[in-house]
Amino acid sequence: MCRNIRTLHNFEPPATEDEVRAAALQYVRKISGSTKPSAANAEVFDIAVKEVTAATMKLVGSLKTSAPPKNREEEAAKAKARARARFGT
Repeated sequence: MCRNIRTLHNFEPPATEDEVRAAALQYVRKISGSTKPSAANAEVFDIAVKEVTAATMKLVGSLKTSAPPKNREEEAAKAKARARARFGT
């Protein structure tokens, strides 16, 4: 359920709002135990996603590091190699 929650800090180009919202949506789904809220809970679910998105954007924008930014394609290739080693082809 949490496959869209990824490290968002220190990438070039920086994380987009869509990436942050996808992570926030997965987080809210996970802690609520629901992938699709009932009509009675839809409004508070959407508010939670917006608030988590805003907090995450603020956090990622405020973090400091001396490490050089990571390249998304290189990190994706490393993850695929780890998956191949772990699960085979």
